[in-house]
Amino acid sequence: MDKRKERILLCLCHLSGNEQKFVQEAFDTNWVVPLGPNVNGFEKDLEAFVGQDKRVVALSAGTAAVHLGLLACGVGPCDEVLVQSFTFCASSHPITYLGATPVFIDSEKDTWNMDPELLEEAIKDRIAKTGKKPKAIVPVALYGMPYQIDKIMEIANRYEIPVVEDAAEGFGSKFNGQVLGTFGKYGVLSFNGNKMITTSGGGALITANEDEWREIMMYATQYRESYPYYQHEKIGYNYRMSNICAGIGRGQMTIVDEHIAHHKHVQSLYEELLKDVPGIKVHSQPATGEYDSNYWLCTMTIDENVKVKGQENAYKQVVTGAVGGAAGVIHAAKTATTDCQPNENVEAMRMGLDALNIESRPLWKPMHKQPVYKDAPAYVNGISEALFKVGMCLPAGPYVSDDDVRFICEAIKSLIEK
Repeated sequence: MDKRKERILLCLCHLSGNEQKFVQEAFDTNWVVPLGPNVNGFEKDLEAFVGQDKRVVALSAGTAAVHLGLLACGVGPCDEVLVQSFTFCASSHPITYLGATPVFIDSEKDTWNMDPELLEEAIKDRIAKTGKKPKAIVPVALYGMPYQIDKIMEIANRYEIPVVEDAAEGFGSKFNGQVLGTFGKYGVLSFNGNKMITTSGGGALITANEDEWREIMMYATQYRESYPYYQHEKIGYNYRMSNICAGIGRGQMTIVDEHIAHHKHVQSLYEELLKDVPGIKVHSQPATGEYDSNYWLCTMTIDENVKVKGQENAYKQVVTGAVGGAAGVIHAAKTATTDCQPNENVEAMRMGLDALNIESRPLWKPMHKQPVYKDAPAYVNGISEALFKVGMCLPAGPYVSDDDVRFICEAIKSLIEK
């Protein structure tokens, strides 16, 4: 086991025969464009999967889905949108694309997702300060964990604010048996290369009815009117998914239940194998019965008092390239540290696992601590910052075997100072 040569990755999907068949059909029929039979078929597959009589628009990215969902909610310049702080930037950046201001809401400790109490506090305060309600609410299914959607929807409905569910990481996760992304006005899915299923790159927006679906489709295809020439009466976007990518998605949909079951199995292994390790806690869903996480990524926290081998070397060198699967990193960091970062024992654990060819990653850095959002309003309780200091993500993809999980857990134990 210690001679392992292949890198154990957080989450990775490979093409199988089903995916290759649909992709080949796209080439054979010359549908190598951002529309076609695979796109239509993939959307129908997704509609059957999410249920609730919803319509789905397949798009080029989950970020595009967030953008169009907010646009459809009427978000524009000088508006405010309440968005979870503990998330990836794709949840908040589209707010700024529209000239609006993100208002960040911190997390509650059970799911690590948007705190409903802070949400209502923020709504009241923004109305008092600005004289108007925020235009939308964006909760996020962090690492696949369902948010407290019953409480969030009750507040949203009471104040009549539309909800755009960012279920990009929560494909197949459920609350009270209902798929995430189907509770709010719109729901966002992602099929990036590391997601529960992948189309290489891609996403989708879940809509409530035919009229909303048609309007979103118009915005996703440059808002071209039905003339024999190109006429545009609104500004649209080139956001439709390609027929080739959708072919991959159609193949992936044939095994999505297997992927979800595998992630849940990996989560249960981590919980069992690490339960007796002092100072290590695997994060799991609340045991109240409503929550059904897909466990897209498995996460754990390390108590600040745990001593990890190599801890004295943490943050001694400036990072010059990609870490933890990050793509497109071309700027070398200016300094080795920032004012908000994981504890030194967490970084030492990451480095130690990396030396053993095990990919791990810090949790998402809260958006309200990102330099680009330093002036944005934020309603915080310290939970996301505290979790960011002690937490990390562990491999959980469909090619992570039981032996891999055992190897990872033994590696974690071996890196802890006795």
